[in-house]
Amino acid sequence: MNASVSTPVSSSATFPVAALQASTTSVLAQLGAALFLGLVMLYAVGFSESAVAHNAAHDVRHANGRPCH
Repeated sequence: MNASVSTPVSSSATFPVAALQASTTSVLAQLGAALFLGLVMLYAVGFSESAVAHNAAHDVRHANGRPCH
């Protein structure tokens, strides 16, 4: 190992402001998309017949290999 070549190690990481803003924007976009998807799912299940919602959940459980009865 060559002792003359060394990389300084910093205990605190510094991030450019643009990267931090992009990260915050990305997180907010993901949260907004998750909220929208959740509301759409609640709306769809709320106005569907109970048999339709039960059959959909039943099929998903079987597709994932989980028993339901």
